[in-house]
Amino acid sequence: MTRPAVRDDLVALEGYHSPQLDVDVRLNTNESPLPPPPEFVAELREAVGDIRWNRYPDRAATALRKGLAERHGVDPGQVFVANGSNEVLQTVLLTFAGAGRRVLTFEPTYAMHSQIARTSGATVVSRDRLADFSLDASGVLSAMEVADPAVTFLCSPNNPTGMAEPADLIAEVLDHGRGLLVVDEAYGEFAERSAVDLLGEEVPLVVTRTYSKVWSMAAMRLGYMIGPRWLVAELDKVVLPYHLDALKQRAGMLALGHAADMESRVAELVESRRSLVSALSGLDVEVWPSQANFVLFRPRRLPGRDVWQGLVDRSVLVRDCSSWPRLENCLRVTVGSRPENERFLSSLEEVLAP
Repeated sequence: MTRPAVRDDLVALEGYHSPQLDVDVRLNTNESPLPPPPEFVAELREAVGDIRWNRYPDRAATALRKGLAERHGVDPGQVFVANGSNEVLQTVLLTFAGAGRRVLTFEPTYAMHSQIARTSGATVVSRDRLADFSLDASGVLSAMEVADPAVTFLCSPNNPTGMAEPADLIAEVLDHGRGLLVVDEAYGEFAERSAVDLLGEEVPLVVTRTYSKVWSMAAMRLGYMIGPRWLVAELDKVVLPYHLDALKQRAGMLALGHAADMESRVAELVESRRSLVSALSGLDVEVWPSQANFVLFRPRRLPGRDVWQGLVDRSVLVRDCSSWPRLENCLRVTVGSRPENERFLSSLEEVLAP
């Protein structure tokens, strides 16, 4: 027998890479610098003993869907949960994209949108954002008219630029566009606005969220989506049976009981973000406004890769975005704890010093 051949459309595809280096300050993957509350950890530890490990989990994740529905003021039938928001996106694309269909993205944006679309067999059509990385409704609608996409992605706040899309832009796209619109709100809790208010049973819109950031649960890999009931029912046909384990379902429910703590952490990180943007604005870098828990910046004088390496040499890791579309020499820094932010800023000043 010979080795099986990889699908022709995947031969040149590269995997998703984010360096994991041994450093003192890790600010490259947009994780929360704050752990979940000790009370949550104690509750989860106790919950482990209550799980019937010899039995399959609730296939419908009924309790978790109900809890998330109550949080967002929707019906449980409008909620879909999975192993991280990436699996949510994968299920959406397996259901509505695939071979012979097109997926529309606007660059620069989250790389996994096009990555997952390609692995589903879909053709990816990418269009550029405006010079300041924003979008305008006429440009989006024009791209949709030409591409005729089955699925269009808008990331809000956008990763890696940090900008949130205006509600009127999303509303206009929904009124005049075509196909399914996916608004990825992985960082939505840090922003001033959300597309959740635009959801409706006859509106071709879904909004995705994750527990990884504001809930301090990146290690758990739990995400969800809100959309029309009929659409969620279609996703349930595609997702693998018993895909969400019992411990993950319990953890998601327990976290919802600590919403006040989560909101307090969000407020703290938003204030830290303001301070970080202010400090960066005083250095020899170009800084973009952000409504997420990260900030995109570009050194004015030195190559971005050299600055990245200089920070690594000082045991500080940020994300090098130089290879992303239109982001030559750009770096992205996660908002960390106060000591982490101070360490990053002092190290950056040293690297940028003439």
